[in-house]
Amino acid sequence: MSDTPLVLPQPVATAETLGGEVGDYIALMKPRVMSLVVFTALVGMVAAPGGIHPVIGVIALLCIAIGAGASGALNMWYDADIDARMARTAARPIPRGRVTAHEALVFGSVLSFFSVATLGILVNWTAGSLLALTIAFYIFVYTMWLKRRTPQNIVIGGAAGAFPPMVGWAAATGGVSLESVLLFLIIFFWTPPHFWALALYRVRDYERVGVPMLPVVAGPDETRRQILLYSLILVPLGIAPYFIGLGGLTYAIVSTVLGAVFLWLAHKVWRTRTGREADAIAKQLFTFSILYLFLLFAVLLGEQLVKRILA
Repeated sequence: MSDTPLVLPQPVATAETLGGEVGDYIALMKPRVMSLVVFTALVGMVAAPGGIHPVIGVIALLCIAIGAGASGALNMWYDADIDARMARTAARPIPRGRVTAHEALVFGSVLSFFSVATLGILVNWTAGSLLALTIAFYIFVYTMWLKRRTPQNIVIGGAAGAFPPMVGWAAATGGVSLESVLLFLIIFFWTPPHFWALALYRVRDYERVGVPMLPVVAGPDETRRQILLYSLILVPLGIAPYFIGLGGLTYAIVSTVLGAVFLWLAHKVWRTRTGREADAIAKQLFTFSILYLFLLFAVLLGEQLVKRILA
């Protein structure tokens, strides 16, 4: 593979591009990531004991969604230089010239402030503080400090993506608990194998911009080993909600089956070291990991809703 930098056409500043359009600002908020954040926060909120008033719940979810979007905008502001040189991110609004970096900074900062303040004032300050911690951790710890300095960027920085169920739980209860911490740990240990699978077949992108993802620094074989090790931790954690009463029998069955498939794919990634087949299996694991996390939380949500209906 050639190490020649990806050369993109320079955007032309026109009345149409300056200031961007609504769709460009929505893209800044990383809507796909935001949807996962809102979904896991909803599960934490519904699974929490005592319930929450529907209006307060909607307000909390809107604040969490806006806070997640603010994090995405600030991440794109800070990473605009490397986004422009990576095939996966070159079409984002700032590299395309649809939104300026300064506009993204102001947009993200304003959304951050109002999402945290609104959640704190209208819901409770435990949830507001956790949302503030989530945003700050993602921007200052992951984006600014870890991402360009250490291959542990995803391991430590993954905590930011694991906080939403705790925020949802805190919105409903005003505190945290063992159950919410377990939901945090599931996402925390899911994040490394999920992103390292992506990095295995996108390694040239990360090499080009100097981001020390694990395959770049330690090599693909060590990355495959780490994927398998983290998967061995993740799968029991994924089943654990059943043993503390957070998940029911349906959850136990689904999480066990999903975990077995996850481990099978992780083992295939570990064993398949070269060629197109290695990239194909890494893609399979990356894709399945999204389904794995979604289904775990979807079954938890479904079980909790059924309990409330039958109560």
